[in-house]
Amino acid sequence: MKTLLINATISTCKDDSSLHVSPNMYVEIKNGKISHIGSMETLASLPNQKTIDLEGKLLTPGFIDAHTHLVYGGERTDEFEQRLQGATYAQIAANGGGILSTIKQTRNASAQSLYKQSAKRLKALMQEGVTTIEIKSGYGLETQSEIKMLQVAQKLGEDFGLHVEKTFLGAHGVPPEYKGKSQEYCDYVCEEMMPKIAGLGLASSVDVYCEHLAFTLEQTRQVFQKAASLGFKIKLHAEQFSSMGATELACEFGALSVDHLEFTRLNAVQAMAKSDTVAMMLPGAFYMLGETQKPPIELFREYKIPMAIATDLNPGTAPLCSLHLAMQMGCVLFGMQVNEVFAGVTINASKALGLVERKGQIKVGYDADFAIFDASHPRELIGEFRPNRWCFSIINGEVANV
Repeated sequence: MKTLLINATISTCKDDSSLHVSPNMYVEIKNGKISHIGSMETLASLPNQKTIDLEGKLLTPGFIDAHTHLVYGGERTDEFEQRLQGATYAQIAANGGGILSTIKQTRNASAQSLYKQSAKRLKALMQEGVTTIEIKSGYGLETQSEIKMLQVAQKLGEDFGLHVEKTFLGAHGVPPEYKGKSQEYCDYVCEEMMPKIAGLGLASSVDVYCEHLAFTLEQTRQVFQKAASLGFKIKLHAEQFSSMGATELACEFGALSVDHLEFTRLNAVQAMAKSDTVAMMLPGAFYMLGETQKPPIELFREYKIPMAIATDLNPGTAPLCSLHLAMQMGCVLFGMQVNEVFAGVTINASKALGLVERKGQIKVGYDADFAIFDASHPRELIGEFRPNRWCFSIINGEVANV
């Protein structure tokens, strides 16, 4: 069965992040893939097949939120109040807040409760045009709780029909039962947790939080070596608060992306250029934490590093269920351009997930994942914050049920 989208204003980015907007176009879909793209002027008559008239609306690749912690238990809005009163991220964590608070709530939540909470967040993102999402574990920090999180992420993808890339983030923090024994916990992640996750096929990538509040370079290397031996792709939380050489380490392992990067230096950017690693911008956490050190955007441009942008949706430092707002923050807070943030949620986000051969562009042979907006140019989605511009999405050639 074929489907024809007619009278579309197509917007897509090329490999160099250049933005192309083409009005008066049609797209043909066959078996969930883009089978043909052309001008309406070349479409002499409508064939006998399903046709959707977009009436000039903006047709973009389905948006990709390539860094989220969407599945978690409870909430941490009390920490927002604490930060307003002057408390730092480190102080909150030292007092039992931060990741430790969410670990407790996530461990205690049933799979059904986690699913119910997380589905609301996922639906909000889908109603902004998100058709592919990465979901990390990392709030269980023991085997069964990590498995529970990843199984919920998998079920969300199955039930909502969108593509979910699942990432194992067992090395997100040191759980309370391992306090003062971070190396022992790191060994547990490598020898107990990762092999079981791999055996169950519950994740495609492994991520590590390498920072003075979490894991050292040596421990990060240990996790990456084990992950690589098990066939996982590599991702990394790097240089959010300090420069430790984490980016260079990730690039040794051919990391798909390194994420945050506020304290990234020249040698790290040069390493990214050699390994073709994506720089993941997360302005929501930068905004929520009131940070002032910005990622080196000009260096990324100079070395032609692909930049992606994501919500970093999590309960504490980025409770942000809006990819559109993250895009606008990327422009206002980090100085990114419209084409850069649009590429950051399409083609470059697909690179950050290892999906660049099938998602993130409107191109023949690619997955028929689209978002349709009441707009004529992507700058309208970014320059204004008006969530109701979204009309509907198409996933694998079918109108999504959101």
